[in-house]
Amino acid sequence: MVLYLNKITSIFTILILFFGSSFIPSVTTLSLQKKNQFEMTEVYDTVKKSNSLKIYDIQDGFGITFFLSNEGDDSIFNITIKIEAFGRFIKIQSPNLINLQELKAGQSEEFKIKLFGFGIGNPEEYARIKLNVTAPNINSMERIVLLNLVGKFVKIISVIINDEESFEGYTLFSPLYYFTTYLIDNSGEIVHKWKSNYIQNLQCYLLENGNLIRTGLPRINFYIPGGGITGRIEMFNWEGDLIWEFEYTNRQQCLNHGFEVLPNGNILMIAWEVKKYSEAIDAGRNPLMIPLGVLWPCYIIEVEPIFPEGGNIVWEWHIWDHLIQDYDSSKNNYGVVKNHPELVDINYGLGIGFTDWNHFNSLDYNEEFDQILISSHIQNEIWIIDHSTTTEEAAGHSGGRYGKGGDILYRWGNPQVYRAGSENDQMLFGQHDAQWIKDGFPGEGHITIFNNGLFRSKPPYSSVDEIIPPVDENGSYYLEPGSAYGPKEPIWIFTTDNPPDLYSPTMSSAERLPNGNTIICNANSGIFLEVTPEKEIVWNYKCLYPNFFKQVANINRYPLDYPGLGNFTKINVDINYEDKFMQISDVLNINTNLKNNFFLCYLRNLITVFD
Repeated sequence: MVLYLNKITSIFTILILFFGSSFIPSVTTLSLQKKNQFEMTEVYDTVKKSNSLKIYDIQDGFGITFFLSNEGDDSIFNITIKIEAFGRFIKIQSPNLINLQELKAGQSEEFKIKLFGFGIGNPEEYARIKLNVTAPNINSMERIVLLNLVGKFVKIISVIINDEESFEGYTLFSPLYYFTTYLIDNSGEIVHKWKSNYIQNLQCYLLENGNLIRTGLPRINFYIPGGGITGRIEMFNWEGDLIWEFEYTNRQQCLNHGFEVLPNGNILMIAWEVKKYSEAIDAGRNPLMIPLGVLWPCYIIEVEPIFPEGGNIVWEWHIWDHLIQDYDSSKNNYGVVKNHPELVDINYGLGIGFTDWNHFNSLDYNEEFDQILISSHIQNEIWIIDHSTTTEEAAGHSGGRYGKGGDILYRWGNPQVYRAGSENDQMLFGQHDAQWIKDGFPGEGHITIFNNGLFRSKPPYSSVDEIIPPVDENGSYYLEPGSAYGPKEPIWIFTTDNPPDLYSPTMSSAERLPNGNTIICNANSGIFLEVTPEKEIVWNYKCLYPNFFKQVANINRYPLDYPGLGNFTKINVDINYEDKFMQISDVLNINTNLKNNFFLCYLRNLITVFD
């Protein structure tokens, strides 16, 4: 019987690992904000008009065809199209410089690029065709076509958009079920990478000292086999040497999802803790909502790293210390839920919330206010708490900079959790990656959220939402008695022209850039977007690594002058080989493909995990 249960647990664990954050039934709400308080103002009133010249319908076959379209009201003159080829063996057999004197309003023009060559390889060695389109008073546009080529026949693998309005820099990402973390430029070329021994990188950052910090899965924790499980955080220097590791996974606790590096070098981490049936009952949980006999509430630890291994836990905050319920009047935390928005109803949460009750999936830190921003997936809410408390104060309801101990200072997204709204008021649906917009960036102090849209509508769609929290200069949040926290609605929402195209039921991220653009990671499809405030896509990249699963939990963009950037070793082939002879090893790449085969790598990792 025990063996049978272990087999079921193993299968369940592997399914959880592959599907990431769970598909959790949502419950709904929207904020009622006091009029004339914290009014939303338009912060994007100086944005430039988007290009009227468009590139579209890039097709493969015998060569490459594409269209230019003038979607404006006036003619566009003196359009120049520059075409370049990069790869192992590829030659352009049509003009590589095209001048179009005029493209009238509403007119489209078709162009064809003839190619010849041979190139079939792994993603790092795909042949490339670069199209650069310029015209007076028009932002330049660039399309980078990654392709396989056999003679004159072209098979397009991916098209990268890299327009003039994109924020130039380097993008850091790590495929979820893979060992490598990549740093790419805006053209999609790998400029640096780091290799780990562990998969499940749900978050990674490049620090200003050049070190990479990332999560990993050292082994499967069969006692807490939840979606987003990690258990390990590790740090590499720029050269790729492992310089620090911290593991926190056992029968009672396990790290999951993300982390946040504080200005003093300490690290905030998300963890689960196991609460037994009797503990849940003592806290007022409805016994019908404990079907597996345990709960996994989330908590936060602050770790002071000890190099090269381990760390001291110097601060903790547990949601278990801030509960209320109106189910069992014999318990100490019994009360009127709607009168205590600073506490969380232990009996709220459906689906996997029966066990993984909160499923925190992101943290952010506000140094000015000394506050922590939490995304609580099951509650469909974001919460803000005080970090200035001691661990003892964080367990209570008084003390700290704001005098409320570890109670919730602000919450938004689903006011029905604290009985201040109905399902019609819900704004967040299984959200991820809530973060403050940095000082000096357009919208500074606002909060951006990747709103996954889980069970929001049919067909489902995701969006990136930006809100203005009702906070004063001291870090205190306004709440009108008897109502929900504001704002009533986001100030800015992005979704694609066909909303379901952006849908990602799990993970994903969004970050405001210094130029006002927003960079977005669609985790399930592995597609990265950069959009302008007027919602035009000016950079687009699809993850090509590894050769199988291409999910990416989140991404970060770093400016060209970021202090953490070291010397680059160019990974991609960036030489024009038109006049070079083709080598058979360049075509087949047998050794490289076998060495980097994802399935073999994943099997190796699973063997390590089950040891």
